[in-house]
Amino acid sequence: MQKLHEQNIFRKNMTELSFSEQISTLREQGFVVVRSLVDQAQCTAMKQIAEQALAQQVSPVEFEADLRYPGAPTSRDSDGGETIRRLLDAYGRDLIFKDWACSPYLRAWMQAYFDTPVLLSQAHHNCIMTKHPTYGSLTGWHRDARYWSFEQDDLVSVWLALGTEKIENGALWFVPKSHQLALPSECFDEQAFFRTDLPGNAALIRTAVSPELNAGDVVFFHCNTLHSAEQNRTNQAKLSLVFTYHSVNNVPLPNTRSAAKPEILLEHFSDNSQTEPSHPSNIGLVQAGATQRPIIQEMR
Repeated sequence: MQKLHEQNIFRKNMTELSFSEQISTLREQGFVVVRSLVDQAQCTAMKQIAEQALAQQVSPVEFEADLRYPGAPTSRDSDGGETIRRLLDAYGRDLIFKDWACSPYLRAWMQAYFDTPVLLSQAHHNCIMTKHPTYGSLTGWHRDARYWSFEQDDLVSVWLALGTEKIENGALWFVPKSHQLALPSECFDEQAFFRTDLPGNAALIRTAVSPELNAGDVVFFHCNTLHSAEQNRTNQAKLSLVFTYHSVNNVPLPNTRSAAKPEILLEHFSDNSQTEPSHPSNIGLVQAGATQRPIIQEMR
């Protein structure tokens, strides 16, 4: 696989992006990686809380067998049937998750992106996402917006890696600039997954990239960015914390799942909210560990 930094499009220095450049990169590419945004001690504490909840099956949870994506157990009674895919309601599970979701950095970032006060969705993501060995499923290519119901398809998700994320353990893949594409419904199957059997779709997938993440790295990605994740081929579960945000002017449609739970208004920043918040990280769209993908033939 070709390293991303060897491609012309990514040859400019992406290891040190300013706050405003992060947002510009998201708008242009559909995703951006911020390195070492959360310190190791906080990631370790989050991971320990999540692992305890997994071991005790603390509700609410979503089981792999409930969705039956490729590679998942066929039923709750089969081998691996108790494998948890997501720990739901991360915002309400523990103060450490809530503090991160409403942290000053994320509030400032989202307000700068949307240029309005910002809401945290409790209906979408708001979870600790897992990829378990053996029974963790493959996640086909999709756009989150096809499962959500808002007046506008303009939401941003924040994916915090609680450990190393790489191709071998089911890291995310993204198709750069796919959030800008008008993709007709024929490009998607009956479950709203992006079809890999169509030549045009396959060509897009061949441009996809997978940024390798370490604990504390964060990916911001747009709700229309095509993304996927393979199965975990290691012997350790992978955990990630995911929240989704949108403008107060972009409301969920009534009587839909998007409107099923109350939303959280992030504290409105003062006039100096556009000031760049300080953080200790190196920031970039990609780093040398990211790779470009071939099409995944087994996906829907």
